[in-house]
Amino acid sequence: MSTPRFDVIGVGNAIVDVLSPVEDAFLAKHDIAKAGMTLIEQDRAEELYDAFGEKTEQSGGSAANTIAGIASLGLDAAYIGKTADDGLGESFGDGLRKLGVHYETRPLSGGPSTARCLIAVTPDGERSMSTFLGASVEFSEVDVDSALIKDSKIVFMEGYLFDKDAAKHAFVRAAEAAEAANRNVALTLSDTFCVERHRASFLHLVKNHVDILFANEAEIAALYETDFDSAAEMARKDCKLVALTRSEKGSMIVSGEETHHVKARPIEKLVDATGAGDLYAAGFLAGYARGLDLADCGTLGSIAAAEVISHYGARPEVPLDRLAAEAGIRL
Repeated sequence: MSTPRFDVIGVGNAIVDVLSPVEDAFLAKHDIAKAGMTLIEQDRAEELYDAFGEKTEQSGGSAANTIAGIASLGLDAAYIGKTADDGLGESFGDGLRKLGVHYETRPLSGGPSTARCLIAVTPDGERSMSTFLGASVEFSEVDVDSALIKDSKIVFMEGYLFDKDAAKHAFVRAAEAAEAANRNVALTLSDTFCVERHRASFLHLVKNHVDILFANEAEIAALYETDFDSAAEMARKDCKLVALTRSEKGSMIVSGEETHHVKARPIEKLVDATGAGDLYAAGFLAGYARGLDLADCGTLGSIAAAEVISHYGARPEVPLDRLAAEAGIRL
């Protein structure tokens, strides 16, 4: 079999992020669940957009953020996700292509507008997300480019895709295409609310289709409905490789009999936690795609996560390949 063209391909919701710094009182006033993700309709999205003061807009979405990080590390990356045939959709695609990411998913015409996530960032750095999924959930099996999947070493998918049946079916098709080509399938659980909505489906995927699982402490505990340590051991038995992030406590990587504890990278100030998990996955997957040992994969994930939480927004502002080189990690 020929060498894959891409190191990693992401499959996920194509979303434009709208970030705004707010006080906790803003969350209470507008009934926003702190540190979580709530699905909303278009009228609610417009209401919150108008309520936001200072705003920053950028192409986003969990898996797309990860892919942007992988591109910043100098690897070859691609993305599959659905936008609408509108200005925001065009902006989303342009943003990825400017990073060198291959993105050619056909936009939706005559349906809902491009998805957007309104992210309220409180002074403690926590992000509270209200997401209008719009055109992103019109993603279906016909949008899955099996040839592109097979031409990638790792297929990385986000749990948020499971919120609509058509997208869920597309998710499974992508996983099957990857398996048929003997590629690695990676999944991020995305959010505790997402886990609670789709626990049975996620457990089936983890046990039968997923090679690399990403989750934070709350997500893995929610998946197995137990405490963190017990959940980590259950995941060890169910999945080939599990990377668990623990905020300032770093991360824990389990694979077979191996366990690696990786320290978090020190930062001057936590500005915005948006994208921390996404960028950790970017660093980890980049290292894995290039054959680094698991501890170095985790370190690279910590480097990427530390960079993104040091500023507003979920995309790196400093080239991650430079930071990796400064840390002595060669890709």
